[in-house]
Amino acid sequence: MPKTKAVAIGFLFCLSGVLLANPLAWGQGGELTVTVYNDGRGLVKDVRELSFKRGLDTIKITDVAASLDPTSVRFEPLTKKNDIDLLEQNFEFDLIGSDKLLNKYLDKTIDVVTKDQKVFSGKLLSYTGGSYVLEVPNGGIRMVSAGEVVNISMPELPAGFYTRPTLIWLFNSRFSGREKSQISYLTGNMGWHAEYVALINPTDDRLSLSAWVSIDNRSGATYPKAKLKLVAGQLQRARVPGGMQELALQKVAMDGAAPFEEKAFFEYHLYTLAFPTTLANNQIKQVSLFDPAETAVKKNFIYDPDRDATKASVVLEFKNSKETGLGMALPAGVVRIMKKDTDGSIELIGEDNLEHTPKDERVDLTVGKAFDITCEQTQKDRRQISDKVWEEDWEISVRNHKTVPVTVRVVKRFWGFWEIRQSSHNYIKKDASTAWFEIPVDKDKESKLTLTVRYQNK
Repeated sequence: MPKTKAVAIGFLFCLSGVLLANPLAWGQGGELTVTVYNDGRGLVKDVRELSFKRGLDTIKITDVAASLDPTSVRFEPLTKKNDIDLLEQNFEFDLIGSDKLLNKYLDKTIDVVTKDQKVFSGKLLSYTGGSYVLEVPNGGIRMVSAGEVVNISMPELPAGFYTRPTLIWLFNSRFSGREKSQISYLTGNMGWHAEYVALINPTDDRLSLSAWVSIDNRSGATYPKAKLKLVAGQLQRARVPGGMQELALQKVAMDGAAPFEEKAFFEYHLYTLAFPTTLANNQIKQVSLFDPAETAVKKNFIYDPDRDATKASVVLEFKNSKETGLGMALPAGVVRIMKKDTDGSIELIGEDNLEHTPKDERVDLTVGKAFDITCEQTQKDRRQISDKVWEEDWEISVRNHKTVPVTVRVVKRFWGFWEIRQSSHNYIKKDASTAWFEIPVDKDKESKLTLTVRYQNK
């Protein structure tokens, strides 16, 4: 059997050192920063020390993201800006695979090893999912079942194959030597979001809010010991052709307390992790955004018959201000609301989505539906006053089966030109189509809101 340089096809991805001449990977130059955005993108900035030769020179950069946007790549020498010209760039992301390699070896000699350790050497005439057809040295033809094959060896790897995404640059250099250079690019398949835990006290009037951030890296690269930045906000994004590759996720354990420094940045907010961290490919990393902070909270019962005909929603309301114990920019994310049981265990009582919330703004979190409060809306009458004017009579019943009195906010929506002519309870006109009624209901009692609304066609 002829001596071979390569190993079995099943181990091709160990061959990166064979395929790339003098590749430069992470850590060979050493400052790595990753900025992650809410919209599924990341900005990678890497400082590497590159070795240049005078004249035309090719340099290959490995360990870049498979989801790299080649149109966003930026190269900048840090000291010899006038001595290095980048002439051409190629992004090799069509990586080596068994079928591609076998296709390159059609009409060439390979060695096929079967389960019983028999070795068949010959010219590969064809291959399918079921068998390999070889022309053996004596001129005969041998078919080897693919199910029996455990190893295929080849004399060498054909030129132009890559096991990892690779940037290939052609430079014109006016000097020979090493130069620190910054490489930056945008990548897809990377994002982050916040996850909050709100713990309610026994009297439902205070909550403790803590936050973690989850960074999802499916970009096709690992970023070791990177400075991590997170941008919260909605960036305008131009549409570009092409899809995004779906990869499996692997969740990892939380890293423990890891405070971020937060500051305003342009019209967004920027969070910078206080220490380097590794973002592994196909990993969700979770780090602490801020320690638990307590704030006053108000529990509201809200009945909106246009959204639920019989149930009132439970909504927690608080203000994101320093006076109440918070007062920080809150990035968008999921809030899980918890409460301690009498035995000391913590139970989940609801979840809601929080939008990007600046300081000094009100936050409303919908926990769920109130079990012991039932509501009903009935239209009692409709009268035509004239060709363009008519009135409607409405009755809304609120029944409280709790052991304590409650106040239920009834949200009533109208349309066109409307006017409330009569109401059993005071109300607030919130906007051009909505009125709020606050209905107190004693324990185990029922209260009724009655109102007459007049509509007019102009």
